[in-house]
Amino acid sequence: MKKVVKFGGSSLASAEQFQKVGEIIRADESRVYVVPSAPGKRFSDDTKVTDMLLHAYDLASQGKDIAEQMAAIKARYMEIIEGLHLENFSLDEDFAIIEEQLRNDPQKDYTASRGEYLNGKIMAEYLGIEFIDAQDVIFFNEEGNLNPYKTERVLGARLAEASRAVIPGFYGLGKDGNVKTFSRGGSDVTGSIVAQACKADIYENWTDVSGFLVADPRIVDDPISIRYITYRELRELSYMGASVLHEEAIFPVRHCGIPINIRNTNRPQDPGTWIVETTGQKPDYVVTGIAGKKGFCTILVTKAMMNSEVGFGRKVLQALEDNNISFEHMPSGIDTMTVIVHEDEFMNKEQQVISAIHRLAKPDSVEIESDYALVAVVGRGMRSASGTAAKLFSSLAGAGVNVRMIDQGSSELNIIIGIKNDDFDKAIRAIYDGFVRNQTK
Repeated sequence: MKKVVKFGGSSLASAEQFQKVGEIIRADESRVYVVPSAPGKRFSDDTKVTDMLLHAYDLASQGKDIAEQMAAIKARYMEIIEGLHLENFSLDEDFAIIEEQLRNDPQKDYTASRGEYLNGKIMAEYLGIEFIDAQDVIFFNEEGNLNPYKTERVLGARLAEASRAVIPGFYGLGKDGNVKTFSRGGSDVTGSIVAQACKADIYENWTDVSGFLVADPRIVDDPISIRYITYRELRELSYMGASVLHEEAIFPVRHCGIPINIRNTNRPQDPGTWIVETTGQKPDYVVTGIAGKKGFCTILVTKAMMNSEVGFGRKVLQALEDNNISFEHMPSGIDTMTVIVHEDEFMNKEQQVISAIHRLAKPDSVEIESDYALVAVVGRGMRSASGTAAKLFSSLAGAGVNVRMIDQGSSELNIIIGIKNDDFDKAIRAIYDGFVRNQTK
């Protein structure tokens, strides 16, 4: 058995949290490769180290003095080092290199990546295992995307030489020879890449929640966690705003069939959530997750007999493409076609788009409606459960939520509804109550 374990920023924010992580790793000898994030918040009003580093970069870019800011960052790490009693360990040389780089040639990605780099060095010292710098084994291409072939080859060979190691998350080496980072939360991606490269049996992703929650706890009081969720379900929910795991972290392990186990550093006894390719485990509830986003608008295009006009949909979408606007969903009827777009992308170009639609598709009318939110109800149990749609709309009606749009894919894995922005929280609570809280298992 071989496990890759990734720990988020909240799991490594202090010496006390480091000690919890150390206990977790030492409790299972199969946890051989560790991927740490940068220190997160120690308390609600605290500042993440990555944000502190980016502030130092902003100061350096403006030619301002960074001494005070760097001292504050160093103090965060010294607090951890002293709390772990690493008496013969120092990051002084590393900080000198970082400060010299900031003063002579400030680079944003390099600076942002140092939080993980420094935390990785502390973790390796604390565990007494090898440190592997991510920039030596993870590579990006000219477009700034991961180079999976070179990365898998080099990283796989390097891990074969190290029985146990720490590989910091979030960054690698760009094609130009400079450090390149993933988007925020990218340590999840690094963990997945390491799991793929070493052909791990399990990728454990440790955070501050006991698995994947059915709904956002900021909206729903004490939502339950899900025991099993498939890659496809997670992809749908991540796309609609659920944020437990960086969505790009799914693909490397999915390709290899490696399951992901979301665990809670503060409650290691909890089993967490298993993210798997497929499962015969019967879901506890019809709905696996509920997620959504605000800030959309709809473009309703009407034309008699449009269903028999070849190329009509392409012409409408061309009007969006010509104005560099992407679309989210496109439910349609016999004589109508609705295109849902992001409001912030669309509103400044709405008249150009309407004009282009009239010019290209020659519709009878075009209507725009804003103030839209989308909510996705996702679950593999929906395929075999009768009355799912009826329960959904009954729950929403009981809460006084008017459904303005419905979109269901042929996979029967999810139903997406359009509602008013102001009804967003109310709708999610109503759906949760209807499918989970009031359901008798």
